[in-house]
Amino acid sequence: MRRFLSFRDFDWTLLGMVLILCTISVFQVYSATLHTRFAGFYHKQILWIAGGLIVMVILAKIDYHRLLDWAPWAYGVCLVALLAVKLVGHKALGARRWIQVGSIQFQPSEWVKLVLILCVARYIANLGGRNLTWNEIFKALTLVGVPMVLVLIQPDLGTTLIYTPILVAGLFLGGISARQALILIAVALALVGGAWSSGKVLKPYQKARLTSFVNPDNDPKGSGYQVRQSLIAVGDGGIWGKGQAKGSQTQGYFLPIPYTDFIFAAFSEEHGFVGALLVLLLYFFILMRLIQNAQTAADLSGSLIIMGIVAVLTFQIAVNVGMVIGFMPVTGIPLPLMSYGGSSVLFTFLALGVAMNVRMRRFVN
Repeated sequence: MRRFLSFRDFDWTLLGMVLILCTISVFQVYSATLHTRFAGFYHKQILWIAGGLIVMVILAKIDYHRLLDWAPWAYGVCLVALLAVKLVGHKALGARRWIQVGSIQFQPSEWVKLVLILCVARYIANLGGRNLTWNEIFKALTLVGVPMVLVLIQPDLGTTLIYTPILVAGLFLGGISARQALILIAVALALVGGAWSSGKVLKPYQKARLTSFVNPDNDPKGSGYQVRQSLIAVGDGGIWGKGQAKGSQTQGYFLPIPYTDFIFAAFSEEHGFVGALLVLLLYFFILMRLIQNAQTAADLSGSLIIMGIVAVLTFQIAVNVGMVIGFMPVTGIPLPLMSYGGSSVLFTFLALGVAMNVRMRRFVN
């Protein structure tokens, strides 16, 4: 009977929309790497998606209350892994972000996102839904702030920023007052200003990326190159696009890394405004479905878990799409379920597995 109930309560509508996005991803990765040395990457993407589906089903079968019990231990393991990245991690493109195990590389900072979602949900739920005190807010800041610092020194600014919506969602749903929120925003702005002017926190290339989107033509062959080529690709797609594997910016190697960070630009060039709009609507329906599942959760911790997942996915989608159309700086944040990459794909499916877990137990006392 328990198996039947679990099977019946599985969110097949959500899974269907996710699989549509994954199918679009595979075809776009194939197109973006067609005439390059990465031509087989779409095969790997299929394998990552298949593996993600398996871990999603497995995670959906484990009671999320047990996951919350394990969260503190997982948090400790993640801190050790982040320290290991700094000490013995694989270095590429000037940063240590990966741990090499044989021929496989994995990025611990991606897994930290899910662990932080569980830890913040556990912490806020245990407070009982009352208004937060400054001491409780400081503990939440420390909980998220420690891994943020460890990731920032890799350096990986993009992933560091992704941890922020987890904290914001937890504090907002946990009962932070407007006065407390305004004070925290003022302090955060002061810290950002200090980090920018000090010259010790952000690398020169990170500063260039953060400012180049304002006017990419100031340095069209340097820091503004990526944004400029992305804007050309998006505009070149027109209403209906140029067709699969027919985008001049993508196939002509002008658009940088069109299978990861700029996959939405490559898709927009080949499928136009209509195709891009359909993808954005698909993301919207996925997020709305997750919010609906949060509203029907059996307890506060379940709602907090799903809303933490929604916060992370919304942030990644907004920043990536904003980056592609020149509204946001280039930060290297992948587009969920579309960008190529095992760590990103597996995190998203693990997160969806936990969300399914909460939904399947919404009628359990």
